[in-house]
Amino acid sequence: MSTPHNNANKGDIAKTVLMPGDPLRAKYIAETYLENPVCFNTVRNMYGYTGTYNGKPISVMGGGMGIPSVGIYTYELFNFYDVENLIRIGSMGAYADNIKLGDLVIAIGACTDSNYVSTFNLPGHFAPVASYGLLKKAVDTAERLGIETVVGNVLSTDVFYADDIEFNAKWKKMGVLGVEMEAAIFYMNAARFGKNALCMCTVSDHIFRKECMSAEERQNGFHDMMKVALEAFS
Repeated sequence: MSTPHNNANKGDIAKTVLMPGDPLRAKYIAETYLENPVCFNTVRNMYGYTGTYNGKPISVMGGGMGIPSVGIYTYELFNFYDVENLIRIGSMGAYADNIKLGDLVIAIGACTDSNYVSTFNLPGHFAPVASYGLLKKAVDTAERLGIETVVGNVLSTDVFYADDIEFNAKWKKMGVLGVEMEAAIFYMNAARFGKNALCMCTVSDHIFRKECMSAEERQNGFHDMMKVALEAFS
């Protein structure tokens, strides 16, 4: 079945989907890492592909920027396409002093300032956390490959340009490793629908040291993250 945002047919998408935000990164990943990739979605240029890695089917699809966009795609993949595992493979800005550009961060939890969780009408505050099985598999795979990881809490924010000049410093003092814009919705929708989700991010910027990768490095780099994701989840 197709949706307003995805023209894939049932069965076109693998049980595990890797999801970068940038659809061009999804295209690059499919063409660089997957065997015989087939494009299953081009609606709104949000490219999605299914191929194989080491002979096992796996899909990759863009999700867009921010919780409202990714909330749509994760909802549909979980509910309409029988996807079981969603792995965010993205970029983030680091807060922690011991993190450097290119480091791989695995989010055990995701703080958020998003109001999306209110749609579940819960009688309290929900803590979005990773699926432990996926988390353990990613950490174990990175260790086997000799790739260092930093595991901890991240922030999924709705605001790229915060008006409060102390915004980032306030989260840093709580031990949050860094900021991105999507992990929390992966964890919330996975929890709601009984599925699995994990967020892995490569550090593309350091918020306090004013360091950053180029746009090309963001789109075509992140090889360590891709090695871990493909070896762990295909």
